[in-house]
Amino acid sequence: METLILYSTNFFELLNAMAIYILVGIIFAGVLKQIIPDDFVSKHLGEGNFSSVLKASLLGIPMPLCSCSVIPFANSLKKEGASKGAVQSFLISTPITGADSIIATYAFFGWVFTIYRVVSSLIIAIIAGVLQNMVDNKFKKEKGQTKVESSCCCESSCSSVNKDNETIKKSFSIKEVFDYAFNTIFKDFAKPLLFGLLLGAVFTTFLPKEYANMVFENQFLSYGLILLISIPLYVCATASLPIAAALMLSGLSGGAAFIFLSAGPATNSVTMSVIYKSLGKSALVIYLGTIAILSLVFGYLFDTYFPTLDILNFVNHKEETSILNIISSVFMLCLMAYYFIKPILEKK
Repeated sequence: METLILYSTNFFELLNAMAIYILVGIIFAGVLKQIIPDDFVSKHLGEGNFSSVLKASLLGIPMPLCSCSVIPFANSLKKEGASKGAVQSFLISTPITGADSIIATYAFFGWVFTIYRVVSSLIIAIIAGVLQNMVDNKFKKEKGQTKVESSCCCESSCSSVNKDNETIKKSFSIKEVFDYAFNTIFKDFAKPLLFGLLLGAVFTTFLPKEYANMVFENQFLSYGLILLISIPLYVCATASLPIAAALMLSGLSGGAAFIFLSAGPATNSVTMSVIYKSLGKSALVIYLGTIAILSLVFGYLFDTYFPTLDILNFVNHKEETSILNIISSVFMLCLMAYYFIKPILEKK
């Protein structure tokens, strides 16, 4: 009974630390979806040069797409003529640093870690894209070719065109902001987020400190172990945060946590399969190699230059949980339960 109470306490501490930030983040992402034209990204990523890679990396940062929804969106970019390098950069920067993930990262780890995560992810995305364009000998510049219509997975990812093939400007809609925020973005990562919270509470409650310290005391062993776990794991950027926080409570360093938060969202079995089929074997090697090597490098640099930085915010402020935090947690928990139960009821 005491163990169950401790587990529940750890679960709600993790939930309270991030709930309000996730809710604010997805609403902000919904606003971005209304402000940014649907075809804005695809129009700027066609050339196989540094400019397209840089644009893809920068535009991917605030885009309201998680690890689940970025794959079909990236496929549609490729069909519209985006270079392989640009697609690679977009696939890396977008799931790691979405608007909701940035805000939630701050909730757990503070501004220094958040800025470090965004900047380093941008660098990783740019380098991967540049390398891809350098080795892509088959790439040729488009010569008078027209873009093919995107084959998107959902209506929200596609542009609206009239009979003259001109983009129709959409009007700002509060209803669509909340609809996209909760019925698209939150729905996409509701199950992984719940899994992340449950798993994070498991690590916090049951992971023996003495065994964890034996592994985590060896810096490079912990780096390699975290990287091996992260690459095949299917977890989005936001859902990975409570797992990383729980591992840090067990003795994991900030740099190793960075490796998990960098490699986890961008590399999973589904993404790797899609890259292999749509971009080719060499693209997959560049994608995985760049993420793995640079995640290790940036993780090591973080531990080297910020070894004493207290970044685990919710540990310092867990006794200051407000009514607003509790309401946000209960609301988000109800939403996760709804999206978990709804498909089951629909099958009956």
